[in-house]
Amino acid sequence: MSQPVIGVTTYRNQNPLGFSQCSLAEAYIQALASAGAIPVLIPLGLTQSALDAIVTRLDGILFSGGGDVEPERYGSLPHIKVDGVDTDRDWIELHLLKNVINNKMPFLGICRGLQVINVALGGSLYEDLFDQRPNTIRHQFVTGMPRDFLAHTVQIEPESRLASILQLSETKVNSLHHQGIHRVAPGLKITATAPDGVVEGIELPNYPFGLAVQWHPEWLQTNPAMQALFRAFVNASANGIDA
Repeated sequence: MSQPVIGVTTYRNQNPLGFSQCSLAEAYIQALASAGAIPVLIPLGLTQSALDAIVTRLDGILFSGGGDVEPERYGSLPHIKVDGVDTDRDWIELHLLKNVINNKMPFLGICRGLQVINVALGGSLYEDLFDQRPNTIRHQFVTGMPRDFLAHTVQIEPESRLASILQLSETKVNSLHHQGIHRVAPGLKITATAPDGVVEGIELPNYPFGLAVQWHPEWLQTNPAMQALFRAFVNASANGIDA
């Protein structure tokens, strides 16, 4: 099996000197490399033609975590809790997702990645779960806790691709988000939920490999089930090479 080249979306921040840079947590790179992939970072600030050229050279794309999607993208209004919006990143990832689906390319979404996929396909988000969704448990453990802190359980749909990969009906996960899916996009299937009903997993049925999770499996690589998730994604991407 050839090593698939998998693109990973990045986020924009400033270095200590105040210069803008494209960044990505190394945990994503390590998780993909351990599963047998060659990770390649997809920078921001590119033209549509450059993005399309990049996609032709990839075997899969991972949509990574990060700041919030601009509410206007899913027909909503500004909210005081919306944070970290980067309109360039929104545009790039929405374009990439549509390009990927048109080309039947395997994709995996993580946290923000799940939300981007839902928005790109016509769904909507809660701008802030705790503020807008009654009886929501705490989902945001960004500060004061390690990234691998297991915040709550998720129930996994037994007939889903996710269940067949993880070989579990329930698992504990970390939780680093304050937003979540409100209206599920047409064509997407819910594959996992938190104890309060918040959507924790989605997949695109009848597709080579298209799924996303709301937690961060890249920080849980001591867990065999989370290792299996990355292996399944990498294997699906490699099969596209060999086909």
